[in-house]
Amino acid sequence: MPNNLGAKLKDVAVLAQVSVGTVSNVLNKPEQVSTDKKNRVLAAIDQLGFVRNESARSLRSGSSRSLGMLVLDVRNPFFTDVALGAEDVADAHKHSFILANSAENSVREQSYLDLFEQQRVQGILITPLGDVIKRLEVMRSRGIPSVLVDRLASTGHFCSVSVDDTAGGRVAMEHLLSVGSTRPAFVGGPFTLQQVDDRYHGALAATEAAGVRLQLFETPNLKFERGRDIGDVINDLEPDTRPDGVFAANDQLALGLLQSFTENGLRVPEDIAIVGFDDIDFASQSSIPLTSIRQPRQLIGERAAELLFDEIDNELEHEHRQVVFMPELVVRRSSQRS
Repeated sequence: MPNNLGAKLKDVAVLAQVSVGTVSNVLNKPEQVSTDKKNRVLAAIDQLGFVRNESARSLRSGSSRSLGMLVLDVRNPFFTDVALGAEDVADAHKHSFILANSAENSVREQSYLDLFEQQRVQGILITPLGDVIKRLEVMRSRGIPSVLVDRLASTGHFCSVSVDDTAGGRVAMEHLLSVGSTRPAFVGGPFTLQQVDDRYHGALAATEAAGVRLQLFETPNLKFERGRDIGDVINDLEPDTRPDGVFAANDQLALGLLQSFTENGLRVPEDIAIVGFDDIDFASQSSIPLTSIRQPRQLIGERAAELLFDEIDNELEHEHRQVVFMPELVVRRSSQRS
């Protein structure tokens, strides 16, 4: 087949001996075209190697049949699973799906929002790094609605799908206290991420209610490597000041802690118990299975995409909703003390 990317609709029309309108109908409304004309057009497309210019089509129509999704860290399996759920809904609506990674970088976040606007996506799913509400309001005024994912909307003017992170943090810490931790710690950061802040304050509420001091080890991000770093720091502490139970803001940090502790000779959970957050697949598959706070990952993505399509399809009747799922404690070996 020739690869003639320069072929245009009129070239196909001339070769097929039909009007440009007929070629357009074959591409967009084939049921309105007779079998004979349809076959001639398809043969001409095949002969010329014609490729539809979707970008130009989007410019003419004002939007593309695509959704954009922007997450904090695409390497985190939690966000991968959320994206898979959203992609399934997009596919059911015959929309393409563009996944972007802000990498916890505000400049990158703004660049991808610019790109989504330039591409005229029909809607955006976003796990925001900072306060992007004003920017999203401007984009909505230009016909691009959005839904916040893994973040509770601070305004009723947006839909959001999230988990009660404060409750999750409280449940995680209550579990550590229940298995005998008297020197609990929280590992996570940055606190500019609302999820981290909420999980910390949930844990803090649990320790304050129990009359126990909560140690804090702040990290610049939520990556596995930072968990290892903090694990090395904790390992160097004197035994009588070292935490005997750690709640990590996500599973990647928790798994980094687990690796550091085991390599340095600390016994998990006998010397130090660990609880993570997210319950990614690796949590149950690690050398010492990890206790974690489970989030319905794919369901979060599915629900967010459904809300976005509802706003796209029913702009005037759409009601903004803030969907909040309750987290679930999943107990495994990393915190099971006999």
